[in-house]
Amino acid sequence: MFGVKPKGGLPAKVSRPFAGKSHSASLTRFSTSTRRSRKEGDISSVFVSLSSQKEAAPLDSRFAEQKKRLLADRSDKIKESWDRLLHRLREETGTIKKCGPSIVPSIDFKDIHAAPEHFQKELRKRGVAVVRGVLPEYEARGYKEATEAYVAANPGTKAYPPNDPQVFELYWSKAQMQARFHPNMLETQRFLMRFWHSSDPNALVSPQHPLSYADRLRIRQPGDTGFALGPHIDGGSCERWEDKGYGLGDVYKSIFQGQWEDYNPWDASTRIPAVADLYNGAGACSMFRMFQGWLGLSHTGPNEGTLMVNPLLSMATAYTLLRPFFRPTTAHPGDNPSRIATETFLEPSNWQLEDQTSSKLEGATPGYAQELNSVLHPHLELEKTMVHVPKIAPGDYVAWHCDTIHAVDKVHQGTGDSSVMYIPACPVTAANVEYVKRQKSDFLAGTPPPDFPGGIGESAHVGRTTLEDLKSLTTQEGMRAFGLEKWDSENKDLLPGQRCVLKTANEILGY
Repeated sequence: MFGVKPKGGLPAKVSRPFAGKSHSASLTRFSTSTRRSRKEGDISSVFVSLSSQKEAAPLDSRFAEQKKRLLADRSDKIKESWDRLLHRLREETGTIKKCGPSIVPSIDFKDIHAAPEHFQKELRKRGVAVVRGVLPEYEARGYKEATEAYVAANPGTKAYPPNDPQVFELYWSKAQMQARFHPNMLETQRFLMRFWHSSDPNALVSPQHPLSYADRLRIRQPGDTGFALGPHIDGGSCERWEDKGYGLGDVYKSIFQGQWEDYNPWDASTRIPAVADLYNGAGACSMFRMFQGWLGLSHTGPNEGTLMVNPLLSMATAYTLLRPFFRPTTAHPGDNPSRIATETFLEPSNWQLEDQTSSKLEGATPGYAQELNSVLHPHLELEKTMVHVPKIAPGDYVAWHCDTIHAVDKVHQGTGDSSVMYIPACPVTAANVEYVKRQKSDFLAGTPPPDFPGGIGESAHVGRTTLEDLKSLTTQEGMRAFGLEKWDSENKDLLPGQRCVLKTANEILGY
């Protein structure tokens, strides 16, 4: 896997990238230097349901034309594929209802170099995992205390909701920087990214070398109902169907060809040319994150303001993408329907391809995240298949595949705060390094990173991290992850593709 010798139980039989194309070609896909600055805002800028807009506007007719192109001459195959998918979903949703949070695989940090086969299999299938004890509990709790002191020293910090802050627009506190660059965190990211592989031997990507992506933090108080994110997928929305979005890498090609079973969510090579942010949304993500994730800073459990996931990675993705092509022949049975009425409504025979192709992409709005609900996506049975992650202690790391449907408890019913630092796992690619280059400039200025709402950010904050602070807070590996030191592209253990992309990274960063 990606230029590292397999250890213990880690998978060994995966494709490897080799240099075969000019690495300069990978730069044509995306250039962060040409992107517009984003308007001010907060985390509500990511979701239509949290924004002032509240409801999505109808999509332009060009999306109907795009759907027609995707269907082409494959309508029969797609209908057959849809029917097979609905049967499998019925089986899998039953399993999830029985298992609940225990369906989420967990592993201790000390065991990651000898991961059991069962853990590996479940992570690939479920798309989510918990790594226990990445940081000592006292250290993680210390980060939360330091963050609270930072907020207290800077009362003008932007947060959501404004009247009762739960999610803070903070990126450059010393505690956040320490957590991102902790050696155990970087090692955990490497471990998780090894589950990705490449079907293209020329793919220019190195998951062995994590890049830092600065993100927010949450300190959610008991009783909060404001930060109630419903089921959603980050990394764009409409882009998943668009030729100039994920279509650039044919990420979902097998799904649109009527062979959803052949879809491989772990193929990194298809993601490299894909564009996840065509609309420069105020909270959209342009960087390729193999995993989203957060570091726990407090003890929290189900119904205590924590994360919920839909552990049906491949099937849920296929369903979300195929849903806009189908309509029920009978009306939704309404609230509190009988079991028979529900089953009849969900039967494959009740769902047919649209007579006239509409522009609807259920839950998708340009510039926002993909949102899902039980009315638009009934076969996912989200009210029953969105499961909580297990109980989390300070220092535990929760990670989920970038296509995983996830949500947040509607109500924090616990007695203590539910606090996390958002820290995703991002590999070295040319486009990701371009992002890191811009992010480095924002760090030096104290302004929000490129993917986040703009404004003055922490530029006037007392106690934010400086470059001199950073040198004492992290190692050479951390400095490289942040674009502040040159990558070692001549390491003899690198595969040709890795060597090529690291050389490209150094060129982008000016080394």
